[in-house]
Amino acid sequence: MKRSVIFVVAVVLVITALLMIGKYMSRNSGGNSTVAAVFQPASEGPKKGDPAPDFTLKTLEGKPLQLSSLHGKAVMVNFWATWCEPCKIETPWLVELQKKYGDQGFQVLGVAMDDAGEKAIGEFAHKMQMNYPVLLGTEKVADQYGGVEGLPTNYFLDRSGKVIGVERGLVSESVLVDNIVAALGNPAGSNSKSSTASAQ
Repeated sequence: MKRSVIFVVAVVLVITALLMIGKYMSRNSGGNSTVAAVFQPASEGPKKGDPAPDFTLKTLEGKPLQLSSLHGKAVMVNFWATWCEPCKIETPWLVELQKKYGDQGFQVLGVAMDDAGEKAIGEFAHKMQMNYPVLLGTEKVADQYGGVEGLPTNYFLDRSGKVIGVERGLVSESVLVDNIVAALGNPAGSNSKSSTASAQ
């Protein structure tokens, strides 16, 4: 009798331990199986000096936009999602940076990486006054860029379409500016002065 009780207790303890481990693993992967599948790294993704993988994605207006069509511009490919709290902090910066550097040949592309649906993404974009193209991301594009393990993830491309910088996670606005300046091909010192003057 004692052996059977001990056996049952042991089984319960093992099951409990397995459940706790499963819960911990789920929490660390975001707790969302769909999102986890999208953000599984398929490769390391492009590095500095590599040509950016080309893609064609639909805008919220239903029009296709091809990355390579922007050659000649400095591009920031911004992977984000409506549920991403750091993205909500970063997005207003991107709106301002698009205003500030757009006439110098800079273009933000916001690639939405979530399952919220076009309507919810559109409402978010309207609320945040996003003044740059919002694209509907796919698992294929995420794989091309190394799986996009965390959000936001930003790739900065120079005018020839080569990657000149990669930032994963929320960074300061000044770090974004440094990457934009490098992508535009402007000297860091002279750009900050001219930008300040134009903003006044």
